[in-house]
Parts: sequence; structure tokens; C-alpha cells
Amino acid sequence: MRTPEATLTRSYSYGWQQFKKYFLHLFLVGLITWVAWIPTNVAFWQDMSAGVAALNIFAAAYGILLVPVINYGAQHAYLRYMRDERVDIRDVFSGFKTNYLNIILANLLVFAICGIGFLLLIVPGIVFACRLAFVPYLVMDKGLDPVAAIEKSWNMTRGHGWRIFAMFLVAIPLFVVGLLLLGIGAFFSALLVACAFASLYYAVDVEELALLNANGTA
Repeated sequence: MRTPEATLTRSYSYGWQQFKKYFLHLFLVGLITWVAWIPTNVAFWQDMSAGVAALNIFAAAYGILLVPVINYGAQHAYLRYMRDERVDIRDVFSGFKTNYLNIILANLLVFAICGIGFLLLIVPGIVFACRLAFVPYLVMDKGLDPVAAIEKSWNMTRGHGWRIFAMFLVAIPLFVVGLLLLGIGAFFSALLVACAFASLYYAVDVEELALLNANGTA
């Protein structure tokens, strides 16, 4: 299987293929992402002493200003491994130097849109989450600004919304099985799901480029 296809089964099967091929690389990227999330766990403690309040403020700022950059960088790394590209692990942190403001603003905008959608009887939030699933890739891969990335993701996922929703549903039993395997399996399940979504974006992007080329030569 040289390139993925924009289907649920092919996205997961291609993701699994690349997961095995680049296991140690993907494991390291996932480990970096997991470690980056650890400081956010100090938030929302019940004790409201001054020290804990300061920790909560730090965790919130850290979660808004630092974690998304590493998360977007990791998703871009997953995508590049799907493409069989050479990846320098330091590229996971490249957003701090080249794309910082766009990442932070895109993450906040997607969070706000999906949050409002979930307040509107949940279903709109699910729709928005599915249709905006490609935003991190578009910010990192195409260098789009937040609004352009959201608009592009909305267009790219047209006709794929139910497929993306189904991929989220498939991820649930994968996580459950991972948790049953002493808990550590959930980490590897998360890596596989990340590879599957990167594979789907890769497939849709290839299809769009092929269509543009076909229209350009017609």
C-alpha cells in the first residue's frame, strides 16, 4: 500500500502500516507530547490556597500558550511519517520559531467554535469537531492563518464528515482495549489513532491535488 485512501478502513490500515514502520520515531513523538501535558494536571485542585491558585494559573497559561504548539508539531510529524518523509525530532518544537501565533490563535478559535457548538445541544459541536479536524495539519503543513485553515478544513472535509465521526467512534474501543492492557496500551492506541487521522488528511490532500492538476490540464 503506497498511499492511503480516504476511507475509514484504509486510513486505519495505512496508519497501522506506517505505525509499524516508524514505531520508535512515533513512540518518541508521542512521549514528548505526553510529557508536555503533565504540567496541566496540576489545574483544578480543590484547595484554593494562594500557592495552588498560582499553580492553576500557571497550568492554564501553559495549556494555552505551550501545549498546543507541541501538539500541532506532533501532528505534523505524524503526517510526515505517513508521507515517508525524513523527520528531525526537533521539528516537533518548530512551531515556537516559525508559526507560534497562528497555532495559538487557531487552537483557541477551534476550541471556541466547538465549545459553542456543544452548548447548542451537543450535535453542532460534534459536527464542528469533525469538520475542523484538519486545522492543525493545514496550519503546519500549508502555513495557513487560523481563519484560512478553518475555512480550508471545512471545505476539505465536505463529504468526509461521517467518515471522520466514524473514525472517532472506532478510537473509543481502541482506547478501552488499551486501558485493559495495563493502561499503557492506551498510549499506543492514541498513536495509532493519530496516524489514522494523519493518513486521512494525507489521502484527501492527495485527492485534491490530483483534481487540481486534472482541471489544470483539461
